[in-house]
Amino acid sequence: MRWKAEIPGLGSATPVIWGDRVFVLTAVSMGDEVSSSDGVFSRLRRRFMGGTGASRAQQFVVMALDRRDGHVVWERVTHEELPHEGRHQTGTWASPSAVTDGEVLCAFFGSRGLSCYDLDGTPLWETDLGDMRIRMGFGEGASPVLYEDRLIVLWDHEGDSFIVSFDKRTGREQWRTPRDEMTSWTTPLVVEVQGGAQVVTSATGAVRAYDVATGRLVWEDEGVTLNAIPSPVSADGVVFVTSGFRGNRLAAIDLAQARGDIAGTDAVRWSVDRDTPYVPSPVVHDGLLYLLKSNSGILSSFDTDTGARHYGPERLPGIRSVYASPVVADDRLYVTSREGTTVVLRTGPVLEILATNTLDDQFDASPAVVGGELYLRGARALYCIAAD
Repeated sequence: MRWKAEIPGLGSATPVIWGDRVFVLTAVSMGDEVSSSDGVFSRLRRRFMGGTGASRAQQFVVMALDRRDGHVVWERVTHEELPHEGRHQTGTWASPSAVTDGEVLCAFFGSRGLSCYDLDGTPLWETDLGDMRIRMGFGEGASPVLYEDRLIVLWDHEGDSFIVSFDKRTGREQWRTPRDEMTSWTTPLVVEVQGGAQVVTSATGAVRAYDVATGRLVWEDEGVTLNAIPSPVSADGVVFVTSGFRGNRLAAIDLAQARGDIAGTDAVRWSVDRDTPYVPSPVVHDGLLYLLKSNSGILSSFDTDTGARHYGPERLPGIRSVYASPVVADDRLYVTSREGTTVVLRTGPVLEILATNTLDDQFDASPAVVGGELYLRGARALYCIAAD
């Protein structure tokens, strides 16, 4: 371990690295507890379904840490308020990750809006998109995405859903497209195709792609399962969408063929209806797609061209439950459990475990890997793992 930095509050946002800075979002409880205004039935239903109410005001904080030793360079409080809804008992009020392209740093706290800064922490602009009404009151989680001069936000909830693009420098709204969609927690994916870029969204009602320049719907497919959480990934002109709550769906979509309604067409190269993830996103590398079953440490690997299963479902040793998405770096696959164990595997068509390591913390945020350094954001601290 190169360094460890205590992070106040709670957050499952993945750390974002640019240059000599590491950026982290967190929500810090403040003030006294307040009584819930919900009725007895609502409180019992929320507890039974695994939710928790908002009982204390939160400071929503953007932190910049020095990549060399983890000391705090600057921090900004975007808002201080009592959240209008609760969250899942394993969730946080700082679940969406920040995004940066080296010019702007944008923090999205859902119903607390967007706040964008330069990398020295100077505020550039902010906007409020309203209050989300999340299914079961489970909290908000979709991260924004940056592409060229655009910042794109997916706003799927139990009200009027939409996808919207802002000018990253000024916050000017460039386009907004309504969506007939229920709550999703997936982060959009921008893919470059012949004729222009598309932003792909995965949700329960439909998988859709929009023209990045105009917001026009380009194609759509049948949706994934209820509680859509895993984000799309892509490689070699194919996008992969999946989810695994009350059902299973994994589909490979050929972007060159995708136009209009593609359900049941050859644009869907292959699909799988078992052993798909509930929370973690898949990862694709060198012709192979890796994904976990539900929220468990059960791993499968598929050929990206044909959908043939190379291995799995195989249980990884020491891994009980997983929210963090697996990541790949230097032909190594890293799978981190909520309980603090990280299993390192060699990428390839054969399952080969290289190492198992454990930290005394809880990990829900996906790891970030850059320049030979592994960043793990735990419930209590941010860790930088490197071979010094």
